[in-house]
Amino acid sequence: MDLDIQDRLETGAADYEGHDVHARGPLPKGPSEIDLPAAWGENTAPRRGLLRRNLLASLSGLVLLGAVSGAGYLYWDYTTHFESTDDAFIAARQFAVAPKVAGYITDVPVTDNEHVVAGQVIARIDDRDYRTALAQAEAQVAAAQASIENIDAQTAVQQAQVAANQSQIEEAKASLTFDQQQEARYRDLARTGAGTVQSAQQWQSQRDQQQASVKAAQATLVATVRQLTALKAQRDSAEANLRQAMAQRDQARLNLSYTTIVAAQPGRVVQLSAAVGQYAQVGTALTMFVPDDIWVDANFKEIQLDRMRPGQAVTLHIDAYPQHAVHGHVASVQPGSGTAFSLLPAENATGNYVKIVQRVPVKIVLDNPPADVALGPGMSVEPTVRVNPTPSLAQRLESVL
Repeated sequence: MDLDIQDRLETGAADYEGHDVHARGPLPKGPSEIDLPAAWGENTAPRRGLLRRNLLASLSGLVLLGAVSGAGYLYWDYTTHFESTDDAFIAARQFAVAPKVAGYITDVPVTDNEHVVAGQVIARIDDRDYRTALAQAEAQVAAAQASIENIDAQTAVQQAQVAANQSQIEEAKASLTFDQQQEARYRDLARTGAGTVQSAQQWQSQRDQQQASVKAAQATLVATVRQLTALKAQRDSAEANLRQAMAQRDQARLNLSYTTIVAAQPGRVVQLSAAVGQYAQVGTALTMFVPDDIWVDANFKEIQLDRMRPGQAVTLHIDAYPQHAVHGHVASVQPGSGTAFSLLPAENATGNYVKIVQRVPVKIVLDNPPADVALGPGMSVEPTVRVNPTPSLAQRLESVL
């Protein structure tokens, strides 16, 4: 018999024996017929509150188990498919902007941290001296061209003289031939007595004179031709002078253009030191320049590179702008750790060796860099790379086979 029912039975029996016999009605005849809960008016329905509490506890346990399982799966999926690091910074090939010519600065149309486009003026240098040098160089070019034209005119005259000398030689040769024929005729006449010896001697003298004339004409032709050669050499020298003058002119023109210092590519002017009235020396930095072409250098541990490949998607969290969602992709992985390319690389072959996990720089290119904020070298970034999952055993066997 249930203990609760037994206690109630004993209490009812005591009441019956002692005091109020008729309060609860007549007792049943035998113990087997006693139904105290019904006799005392108690509720005989099952206790639904306990069942309800057990059901809610079971459902809560199932929900908690599902939440824990889901969290565990998400953590497993994250650790399996993603690699991240907090050792990452924005990088760029920043450089100093310096003039190639010296002079006083007359204008600085930009200010600190201003964004400029390619070709925009950063500073101007007084160009009066350089304009004068350019005018002088252009005058030297004109003088060299005039000298060449003069030599060309002399060459034309000399070529005409050569043609005239050649005509004189032909004429002298023709006269020499006639004199030779006359000298031979009169010599034969003098031998036969039909002519005088004096006539034969005169034509012989005439022949000799004509031969001398031919030789003189030939010598004159040679001298004229040599003069043409000298004129050609003079023209070559004049052309060299012209090229030199043109080079000086081009250099003067370049120097004049260097007085206007412009941006070679889009970017920002940083640490501007140029001021109007300042004397700028050649090679002295007027400002630092940070191009718009930036990327992220992420130093991952070498144990994180097993499944990291170029082209994989990257989510970037920039510490300075946490509200901006920036995406990118892996561009390349440096073939070597960062310490290997440092100024004083570690020498592990000496002393006691303790293995340390190395960091390897990974270049990450930004796909959608925010345009409304300033990004520059050194800013901290936390990249998360979506890496390829670990291949299964079947995939490994398939790749091997």
